[in-house]
Amino acid sequence: MSASAQVPLGSGFGPRSEPHEVLADVDVAGRRVVVTGGYSGIGLETTRALAARGARVVVPVRTPAKAAQTLAGLEGDVTTLQLDLADLASVRRFVTDVSDGLDHLDLLITNAGVMACPEARVGPGWERQLGVNHMGHFALTQGLMPLLARAAAPRVVALSSIAHRRGGIRWADLHFDDEPYDKWLAYAQAKTANALFALALSPRLADVGGRAFSVHPGGIFTPLQRDLSVEEQVQLGWLQEDGTPDPRVMALFKTPTQGASTTLWAATSPLLEDLHGVYCEDTDVAAMVGEDTPRWAGVAPHAVDEDDAERLWALSERMLANA
Repeated sequence: MSASAQVPLGSGFGPRSEPHEVLADVDVAGRRVVVTGGYSGIGLETTRALAARGARVVVPVRTPAKAAQTLAGLEGDVTTLQLDLADLASVRRFVTDVSDGLDHLDLLITNAGVMACPEARVGPGWERQLGVNHMGHFALTQGLMPLLARAAAPRVVALSSIAHRRGGIRWADLHFDDEPYDKWLAYAQAKTANALFALALSPRLADVGGRAFSVHPGGIFTPLQRDLSVEEQVQLGWLQEDGTPDPRVMALFKTPTQGASTTLWAATSPLLEDLHGVYCEDTDVAAMVGEDTPRWAGVAPHAVDEDDAERLWALSERMLANA
């Protein structure tokens, strides 16, 4: 789907819509779901909302003790399996484990990620943010394709971010081997990769009636900010000097539950049945960035470029094959 598909649909929802509103007229009972990062932040709220309405949710966990604590008391069918997206052997084990327990997979929500972290390498030397946010999920999705193919109308929802607007794919230096590492450019590249991944994946699911979409959940205070100091968040304008949230930012930021709503809408809305790979925000399809678009909204052309999506898919396949 080209950039021309990036037109809001008039979903009836908005930036402050809550999960119970989005799912009010949707039947997810019995659906098999995997939510990466589903035990923290907006991932936890995604898990909570789906499980409460009867979905069977599998949550991959890197830190079992933390997952046990945050998932305790959730209503519904929620199970956990070990997974570290930075470790391809762990990804393969997870695929085997989940395939032993499920005969099909209706929804895959690639929600987990890292943001603006110190420079590090994962896998065969991949830059960590691209390696975890994109390549870990790429490998996971490839492994789960047989389960997705056995579902009636599978969907994959990839969590992107408005940070994609900072920059696209660094084709000549993906892993900052030649230029000094910039954590925000690395994050922008990873989030652009998430959007392009969904754009390339969706037509590959079409034969089984499947779809893939990417979403920007909105500005939200979650553990994703773990690698940012208070001082840096003050400089960004998110916090005041005393470490408390800036009221002006809070007027724009969402709660974690509201942040889960666009994911849930993209995973379930019948309005998206005729679309492939669109980037969504505020529980609707996002508009293309224009001259008057505020910096916290819209999708940049480089994140919905079909040629770049295919180029990244082919490159990711080669990277995975050589890992």
